[in-house]
Amino acid sequence: MSRPAAKPLPQLSVRIDLDGDERIGPGKILLLENIREHGSISAAGRAMDMSYKRAWDLVDEINRICRHAAVASQTGGKNGGGAVLTPFGAALVARYRKIERDAARAVHKELLALKADIGRPLK
Repeated sequence: MSRPAAKPLPQLSVRIDLDGDERIGPGKILLLENIREHGSISAAGRAMDMSYKRAWDLVDEINRICRHAAVASQTGGKNGGGAVLTPFGAALVARYRKIERDAARAVHKELLALKADIGRPLK
């Protein structure tokens, strides 16, 4: 007889609020990762079910917020252009993912306790 699957641990989502309305969070980082993987803003947007305009606007916002280019366009040849992460963009993704891992480690016990509390019946 198989055991029922364990309920997954609640997940922590990290959003970093900078100045004013400027923020870097999981969506922007995932977009950068998809640009790295797919080699273009349009393909990254499609992978996220996002319009090219929305993807481009987010890239523009990331570049503006960070005051450094995170993505560089490549002029096209036979197959058109593309986009790559700049060294800054790659470092931004790595730093964000490290912050995310460190935060998750720091609250792991509390997430376990929350999972237990949620699973208890009301009295």
